[in-house]
Formats: sequence, C-alpha cells, structure tokens
Amino acid sequence: MSSLHALPARSGPAPCTRAAAEQTAKPARCALRRIAGTAARALTTTLLIITAAVFLFLAVGPRFLGYQTSTMLTGSMSPLINPGDVVVSIKTPTSQVKAGDIITYAIPVDDHRIETHRVTEVIANPDGTTAVRTKGDANNGADPWTATLNDGYVHTTAAVIPHLGDAIRALSEPMVRTVLLYGAPALLVITLLTSIWRKTPGPADRKCGA
Repeated sequence: MSSLHALPARSGPAPCTRAAAEQTAKPARCALRRIAGTAARALTTTLLIITAAVFLFLAVGPRFLGYQTSTMLTGSMSPLINPGDVVVSIKTPTSQVKAGDIITYAIPVDDHRIETHRVTEVIANPDGTTAVRTKGDANNGADPWTATLNDGYVHTTAAVIPHLGDAIRALSEPMVRTVLLYGAPALLVITLLTSIWRKTPGPADRKCGA
C-alpha cells in the first residue's frame, strides 16, 4: 500500500512574481530619478539667472544706462511707493520738471538726505535756476523747504520694484553673505559636475535606458 507525502509549502512570492514586480517598479524609479534631476537643474539655473539679473540691474545698469536706484525707507509715498520698494529714476532736464512728477533729490536742510517726493510747485528763480516744492503723498503737509535744482537735471521716477529693497537688505546680512560667498561657487561647481556626469551614464542610468 503506497503512502502519500505532503509537499512543503513555499514561502514568499514565486520567482516569476518577484521579477514581474521588479520590472513594474523599475520604470517608476527611473522616472522619479529623471524628474528629481530635471527639477534640481531647473532650480539651479533659475537661481543663477536671477542672481545675474539682479547684479546687472543694480551694479552695471546705472553705470552704462544712466538710471539710478534707491530704496524707499519710509511710508511717506504710500501706497504708491512703500518701505522696501526700489525706485528706478532717470535724469530729466529741470526745464521739463512739472507739478505731479515724483523726484529723488537731496533735501537742502539738515543732513541733506535723499528724498523721493512729489513735486507740488515749480519755481523759476531770478538767476535762471529752477526750484521745487515737494510733498509726500501720505504726509499731511508739504515739505518745509524749497529745493533749488542746481545740476540742470533731476532724477524723476520711472518705475517702482516692490520689495526688492527688502531682499537686498536680507542679502546684506552677515550670515547670508557668508552663505552666498561659499554657496554660490559650490552650487556652480556641482552644476558643472552634474552636467559632466550626465554625459557619461553610470550603471544605474543604463538600467533606466539612459
């Protein structure tokens, strides 16, 4: 009389099942790797472009294009120009200045600080020079002085860039400067090395079909 022997139960998925699971997961891993690499390169490129653009705008443009930039420190011209906004001004002949223009000039009293206010009155002096009276839009009264424009021109507001001054002040903080001083070159080197490595695919890249 023959006896029947029970076969031991197998544990875990069959080899074909594991292979199928690996084949299914590999495209997803490769896709995530490609997305992460593309996002990192895009972020690095964007940061470098923004940094270069701000440098050209603040340091190079005024020297070669003749405009000037200044950061608004008070709310005297709110809501048009708020604290932390950057004012872009261009040279305008004093003969063309009129009431309603917003000018950036050195006040003729106290510390001769730079002020950006609206012209309320233009005065022709007997000696042929031009003087102006000004007022901040948010101030209750006019400025208590009359400013003579002796240079033959004055800087009038051409554009306002919101919050750029706040960003500049943040970048001037010692810790931020240190990070930029060492981080920007490191970021550039990493970008260059990543570009080189991408040209020579490794084993993982070849598995992903790179």
